[in-house]
Amino acid sequence: MPPAPDLHLAGLALVARSVGGIETCIELPELRLCFDLGRCPKTAVARPLVLFTHCHMDHPGGVAYHCATRALMGMAPPVYAVPPHAVEPLAALFEAWRRLDETTLRHTVVPVAPGEDFTVGRDLVARPFRSPHSIRCQGYGLWRRKAKLRPEYHGLSPRELEDLRVRQGVEITTRVEEPIFAFTGDTRIDVVEREEVVRRAKLLVMECTFLDDRVSVEEARSTGHVHIDEIPERAHLFENEAILLTHFSARYSRAEIVALLDKKLPPELRARVTPLLP
Repeated sequence: MPPAPDLHLAGLALVARSVGGIETCIELPELRLCFDLGRCPKTAVARPLVLFTHCHMDHPGGVAYHCATRALMGMAPPVYAVPPHAVEPLAALFEAWRRLDETTLRHTVVPVAPGEDFTVGRDLVARPFRSPHSIRCQGYGLWRRKAKLRPEYHGLSPRELEDLRVRQGVEITTRVEEPIFAFTGDTRIDVVEREEVVRRAKLLVMECTFLDDRVSVEEARSTGHVHIDEIPERAHLFENEAILLTHFSARYSRAEIVALLDKKLPPELRARVTPLLP
């Protein structure tokens, strides 16, 4: 039996690992996908689709192991969605591993750029957005598509609706999109102001690498990361049902992370925030 998910937030199950500079892998097991691979935790091998944010080693480092282990276990070749600039270097990396490992390492790479749609399920689409970081990085929003009855047909009986739809050929619904999830990858706080999906997604997974004056806000920004002191002034922007803060620096203990969040976040926001503890 697979292990139980680590977390349930805003209706989604997650298995997640993230320590700044060490590893990041955010898994959504019910959707059969994950974001980044870090060092490829054992659970991530089961995810046939991986969406990569950027190419700092702590995010894609386990990709060859992921591919090889799926083959060893008789699983289908994985699909890797990557920023377009990463396609050629990733191909070179796999070619080197094929020569070393003397196996085929079958997989598919799909370039996906900010603003493009990538279908990940029958009614689910991933849409990347630009995350300002020290190197090129993109976050992802997951949008649930569903049919919604047009307002002019509210109050009609099922039989009347069926008559309109089948006999008269009337389009009684309109397609709407709901942002159910957003993952920023590594980023500066600016992404909150830039990207609507970050503010509106039911579940937001956002990095918060630095938590006290051991690293200043200016130093955090220079390395392309979020400092907790930048969050309170933007608290009114977060419409999310739940927020998972990740990517804390390894300098912080579990107890320090919780204490600093309690101290620095406004109570209403803190009530919706879960820290991904190391």
